[in-house]
Amino acid sequence: MKYTSNSVDETISIAEEFAKQLKIGDTILYTGEMGAGKTHFTKGIAKHFGIERGVSSPTFALVNEYIGNETNVFHFDLFRINSYDDLYAIGFFDYFDRDGILAVEWSENISNLADYLEDVWLVDIEKTGEESREITIKRKGE
Repeated sequence: MKYTSNSVDETISIAEEFAKQLKIGDTILYTGEMGAGKTHFTKGIAKHFGIERGVSSPTFALVNEYIGNETNVFHFDLFRINSYDDLYAIGFFDYFDRDGILAVEWSENISNLADYLEDVWLVDIEKTGEESREITIKRKGE
């Protein structure tokens, strides 16, 4: 699926619509340069699950937990993580035992991460202008 967004609000709306397909246990692996809109996309996912406030970049926290009405969203930032040992050290894999969806920014920092996970969505956000973005969404293996 390919989408064009011309604003932050459109990116959030696209993500909110996409989130209707998500289920507990899914992982979203983002790729895209700094400022592409990965956190805004996560805001839309969280909004779909009844989480309207507090969604922010987890750059310094490494993970932000957003507790929803029926589904939680665990928002990771792997910008400073570059090995599987680091993932284990921050408790990344423990989140698969919790009722939620993982949204993972900077997933490209961990080589072949998607190969080791089940139920993966790949979301690439590319800047095409000051406010415009091209968003490509696909399931792993498609």
